[in-house]
Amino acid sequence: MRETDSRPGGQGALRVTRKKRVSPIVGGCAKLNEHWRVAMGETSDLPIEAGEPYREKRTVPRYSFIAHVEVIEPASDTHIAGRVSEISRKGCYIDVMITLPPGTLIQLKVLRDKGTFSTKGKIIYAQDSMGMGVAFLEITDNELKTLDCWLAELAA
Repeated sequence: MRETDSRPGGQGALRVTRKKRVSPIVGGCAKLNEHWRVAMGETSDLPIEAGEPYREKRTVPRYSFIAHVEVIEPASDTHIAGRVSEISRKGCYIDVMITLPPGTLIQLKVLRDKGTFSTKGKIIYAQDSMGMGVAFLEITDNELKTLDCWLAELAA
């Protein structure tokens, strides 16, 4: 199908050569497909071993959540400030420009007006200059109470 329309402001003709539905599944690009499934909530928050596909459904709900976060990579004592944009009982997504590689063990501290949540974590995936998916590890009972309180508030 060929159509020619005039563009506003005399910018010339706009040609549409074929109407095409955009598909999230890109042939031959497994990594992009994984990130699409993660972004669309089609995966589990459980840590994924390298090479294992992200096909399982999430086991816990995740919520939009805005809070300041400090990420510390203990081996190099690297500190990265960012923002949590989504959270669940098993992990979160951190918006940061500087990302760490998947598999990196970290310490994170989420700061919110209603308290602080600190725990160890592991980078599950990273999107360059965008952010990182983090799985929580070894959450203490006291910290879990704080997290559960936040999640109950978000679920209401």
